[in-house]
Amino acid sequence: MKAFHEVRSYDSDFMVWHSNYENIGFLAHWHREIELIYVRSGSCRLSISDHTFTAHAGDLAVCESGVIHYSDSHGMDNSLDFIIFDTSILGPLFQNPGFSCPLVTKEQLEAYGLDSRLRELIGTVAGELAGKAPFYQEVVISSIQTFWALLKRFHPRTDSVILPDDRRARMLSDLQELLSYIDVHYADNISLEYAAGRMNFSPSHFSKTFKRVMGINFVTYLNMVRVEQAAYELQHTEKKFTDVALNCGFNNIRTFNRVFKEITGYTPSEFLALPDPDIYKRTYYNRRSVEKEFVKDDSLTLVKNFQ
Repeated sequence: MKAFHEVRSYDSDFMVWHSNYENIGFLAHWHREIELIYVRSGSCRLSISDHTFTAHAGDLAVCESGVIHYSDSHGMDNSLDFIIFDTSILGPLFQNPGFSCPLVTKEQLEAYGLDSRLRELIGTVAGELAGKAPFYQEVVISSIQTFWALLKRFHPRTDSVILPDDRRARMLSDLQELLSYIDVHYADNISLEYAAGRMNFSPSHFSKTFKRVMGINFVTYLNMVRVEQAAYELQHTEKKFTDVALNCGFNNIRTFNRVFKEITGYTPSEFLALPDPDIYKRTYYNRRSVEKEFVKDDSLTLVKNFQ
């Protein structure tokens, strides 16, 4: 699922990406790449795997390969730098187990002697990717590898003896399969009971697990996927509202209008009249794919945080 399983699109075969955003959050997703999130200013709420915390200016959050992560920072001002890179960039440095905690505080970075190195890394990656001078890829790779090696040297790593058992890994795999199914079959009648059954969970246990891992409940997530498709069809096809509603999994136009406004903040008619269709309420998001429009220079599943 591209909203959940993010398949990144780079502007070349060099799989490193950087950008800076202000006052944003992002929906739960995962990807094979490693993601570094540096809080340049302000603060943000993050959930990475089983860890939920507030990161402040100067902190670094590390999203390792394959972990589910999201940020719900509504009402918070922040400036965040993202560096995302394929695990192949690390070569032999990429190995499990990972870090015991994904948050590296400002104080820890200073104690490790990595606070200034991190800022230098961000500047180097941003500058080299923008300029593409001769050997820029080698410069970026060596910078990332050096920082990662030093972070591994100092920041506590998970003891292989106490790694979680296979049950959590199986659960995450089953959840990923479920979300992939939703991405294709969003127009079908996908009940909570059906979704729970696909994971061999009781409905109540499934509801609690989904909310804990994804940050939102199952029905909201399903509606967001449906509304995203509906928004695209409204903008790019001549279909009637009723046809869009039925095509995206809504049983009737009344439910479609209500849910669409709950998710985007606008009725379908108001949405089509917007001068800037990227201005939505905080629960609407854009995701990168061949067919979707996305925020300028974006390769993230983003949420715009409006007061």
